[in-house]
Amino acid sequence: MSIILGTAGHIDHGKTSLVRALTGIDCDRLEEEKRRGITIELGFAWADLPNGERLGIVDVPGHERFVKNMVAGAAGVDFVMLVIAADEGVMPQTREHLEICSLLGISQGFVALTKTDMVDAEWMELVSEDVRQFLKGSFLEDAPLLPVSTLTGQGLDALRQHIFQMASSLRPRRSSTVFRLPVDRVFSMKGHGTVVTGTVIAGTVESGTELCCMPSGRPCRVRGLQRHSETVQVLEAGQRCAVNIQGLDVADVERGHVLARPGELFASRRWLLRLSCLPSAPRALRQRVEMHFHHGTRECLARLHLRDRDRLAPGESALVELRFQEDMVGVIGDHCVLRSCVPLRTVAGGLLISPLPPELRRKDPLLPRKLELLHGLESLYRQCTGLTSAHTPVQNAPASYAALLDAVLELCGQDGANEALLRVLTDLGLSALDSGLKLLASRGQALCFDKEGRCWISRAAFDALQEACLGRAAEMHARDPLKPAFSRNALTAGWARTLPAKLTHKVLEQLLKTGRLVQEGDGLRLAGHTVVLAADQAGFRQKVLTAHKEAGLAPPNVKDVLEALGVSAREAAPVLRLLCEEGELVKIREGLYYHAAALEDILEQVRQWFGSNDNLDVGGLKQILGLSRKYLIALLEYMDNAQITVRVGDQRRYRGR
Repeated sequence: MSIILGTAGHIDHGKTSLVRALTGIDCDRLEEEKRRGITIELGFAWADLPNGERLGIVDVPGHERFVKNMVAGAAGVDFVMLVIAADEGVMPQTREHLEICSLLGISQGFVALTKTDMVDAEWMELVSEDVRQFLKGSFLEDAPLLPVSTLTGQGLDALRQHIFQMASSLRPRRSSTVFRLPVDRVFSMKGHGTVVTGTVIAGTVESGTELCCMPSGRPCRVRGLQRHSETVQVLEAGQRCAVNIQGLDVADVERGHVLARPGELFASRRWLLRLSCLPSAPRALRQRVEMHFHHGTRECLARLHLRDRDRLAPGESALVELRFQEDMVGVIGDHCVLRSCVPLRTVAGGLLISPLPPELRRKDPLLPRKLELLHGLESLYRQCTGLTSAHTPVQNAPASYAALLDAVLELCGQDGANEALLRVLTDLGLSALDSGLKLLASRGQALCFDKEGRCWISRAAFDALQEACLGRAAEMHARDPLKPAFSRNALTAGWARTLPAKLTHKVLEQLLKTGRLVQEGDGLRLAGHTVVLAADQAGFRQKVLTAHKEAGLAPPNVKDVLEALGVSAREAAPVLRLLCEEGELVKIREGLYYHAAALEDILEQVRQWFGSNDNLDVGGLKQILGLSRKYLIALLEYMDNAQITVRVGDQRRYRGR
């Protein structure tokens, strides 16, 4: 079991002193913190539980200027200790910290009433009642209030016992197999190199594992792992840790970066969230307003784009798009916090719906369907994770997984998605993902177009690609009706430009398998397409063919034939190409065509020549055929290009030898 306790509360209410009294560890490690007597950076401690496990503790700063550090520390917390000084009661950061914990999805905790040695019993009763009123409607509404004094030690044993009981009763966090470690601190140790600290929020990692630092993607390797100052070989979700990494300097890593396995997270500058504006927010959130965005241990600026309204009033929630100036990485279901720039305070929080959303353009005919799917993702995700009823087992799990995957694949559209991307978009573990995909495949709702890469596409998107291919073929047949078939490259131009090669191949093979496309030589054509010449084209075809057949080894110049027949080169071009594709004529060079039988006679004589000769030149070919030089040079060049002969100086040698 891996459980993290986080502190929360106003400055100077005794959070750090209380952690020190409970664990013996001073979380204020900076010289400035000790000099000023306030917590500035995150502090970390631990306590041994009766069951032999260790409880991790994150101590956060309470000053309003360091709320961003508090958010970073609260990102991996399982339950919270809200610290309220009995002599002061509820203060501004008490409210803001509680709101942040709620926005981050923390739903368990208790209240520690500190500095009880400074108040009398009557005041204690009044402040307790005030705190109860303050907590109404929050996740701590029914939580116990535990009075304690670090100066006298009164209540410490009861507080410690409550923490241990609560830590033992909490269920380990649900975790996908996508390992993520948001970095909250980075430093260098002599003899070890770069060390980062953080809380593993998902997955597991072992010593020696190859990782990368996201969003940059820079590779690194785990040299060593520590949990609460003890060397370990494996880390699991929910554990505070220090990771000694090889391959990265301290300057390459900063708070907010995420350690992950290569290829398992995907950078993006657009996210879709279900955003809730706090009832306590001073004003509505406006369209395109810039805000401070907090996710995990990262803080950055984000611009708000409302999809269905111009303003988001306090207490309202909506599907919104956030756009960043830098790359971000996340997984569906992540919690986020937004703070206004002026005044600097927490005003909203959200649940990440898609870290890689589809394009949402106003003129897109599919926009209503995309928004419908995005609106439904949250409920599908909650159903799969069991969040709708606090860790209760999901009924009919494969069907729930399939429903979520079906919506996600439809949103992925014609690009499809591999399993790594699907895990980020669904947060499903490998076994859940596999059972859901198998069910979709059995229903015909999705198919795997790349078994090696484990890439999938929805049936609707695949069918749309088939229609696009058929539409392209029909367009090309209409433009060039005398061409019997087209190459695969010509047929896939446009609609398949950005698609994976294996997906394009799958589309063509499926159309061939179902008979909607037909193989014609080296090309493809629509099943119903036949070349039909107009009456004048048919007559011209026959006359050209007859002229070349009768000419034998010395065919006429096509230009002369066209002038005699009164046909332009533009009108003749498709008919000549058709004769070549049918194999009736062979183009030797521009304007010179041979009847196929005559050319085969020439090539047979050349083969016989090489039966008793090593080389062939213009004179030798003239001796064989008795033709003028204009035919001989063209024929020699044709045989070179057709790889029948190879030129060596002025001589040709037979390739077949």
